[in-house]
Amino acid sequence: MYNKYHGETEKNLRNALKTAALMAPCVLWMDEIEKGLSTSEADEGTSKRILGTLLTWMAERKEKVFLVATSNDIQALPPELVRKGRLDEIFFVDLPEAPVREQVFTIHLQKRALDPTIFDLAALVEASAGFSGAEIEQSIVSGLYAALGQDKALDTDMLLQEIKSTYPLSVTMGEQLQVLRDWAQGRAVKVD
Repeated sequence: MYNKYHGETEKNLRNALKTAALMAPCVLWMDEIEKGLSTSEADEGTSKRILGTLLTWMAERKEKVFLVATSNDIQALPPELVRKGRLDEIFFVDLPEAPVREQVFTIHLQKRALDPTIFDLAALVEASAGFSGAEIEQSIVSGLYAALGQDKALDTDMLLQEIKSTYPLSVTMGEQLQVLRDWAQGRAVKVD
């Protein structure tokens, strides 16, 4: 989206929004929206102009374009974007609870043509407390590499070993995660 020439970034955003309007009805997904809407002056105001373009589009669009945005750091977003009326709702997605982790294991094992019923899912779910879905997937990927290196089929013990040797984000960034959880309390709808 960003371009080194003055005005081109805004033009790129307007073109993307026009494309979404042409595809309506549709869902426009903006992943990690805070990365493109920093309020820093370091970019000579480009981010502020991008924000202005986006806010104008959000207020004036007539097409049935449903905007969904993700953010890893909602506190980095400008208040004029997150106020009611601009965004209908703010959801907080925490780390998955046990039933969801079991589903994540099942999905990623099946994705790799592995039968989840041959694994001790209860043990894997218990061992992966505090893991994100991506970290669960990577434990399976790492386990498959280990199995290949040992010329064996992947089994529960290999996956448990991979899980045990992983420090999930909930450990390495535990303090920041708690700050985010505290912020979300009473400000966002909690979903799993």
